[in-house]
Amino acid sequence: MRLQTSLLVLMLVIFAFPSAALAFYKPTRVLLPQLFGVECPSENICIDDLTRLEAAEQLRAEAVDFVNSNVGRISRVPRFIFCNTQTCSDKFGQYHAAAYNVGTVGIVIRTKGWRKHFVRHELIHHLQNERFGSINAFLFKPKWFLEGMAYSLSGDPRRPIPNDELEGYRTEFERWHDGSDIWTRAMHLR
Repeated sequence: MRLQTSLLVLMLVIFAFPSAALAFYKPTRVLLPQLFGVECPSENICIDDLTRLEAAEQLRAEAVDFVNSNVGRISRVPRFIFCNTQTCSDKFGQYHAAAYNVGTVGIVIRTKGWRKHFVRHELIHHLQNERFGSINAFLFKPKWFLEGMAYSLSGDPRRPIPNDELEGYRTEFERWHDGSDIWTRAMHLR
């Protein structure tokens, strides 16, 4: 009887935790975007409006080429979810962001994020997570480095960024970056 109870509890945990995560923590929806109203015509792109697929593919390809050439080689290009509608954007959360990255799993491009610099910015965060590990980057790398690098190296044309804190991060990164190998120097940042 005790074994049956333990197995029942284990099964509940195995099924309940992922279901709760998908229901209540919207960024986890990147793992199964088809359940939330987008189509995935390829392994790497999901979209809510197939008439915008070509534009999404171009943004993704341009960002991958740009980051590989100018920032560092990406080991595994993540899945991109492009939301053309507010309804789609709301299903994936992060309401104040134009786009956001989920570790090394995926990138969500919200309605206002369909610009080269936003897509590049999030792909740079993906690369940071590949190089440092998602948890290490989040917990131990300075925010000025992570955000400043993404704003600076993505070619974001906004000068200044309409957020003083983020502009400060970019300024600090640009002061720190001397043109040498970012990745080697960044390993020592805390």
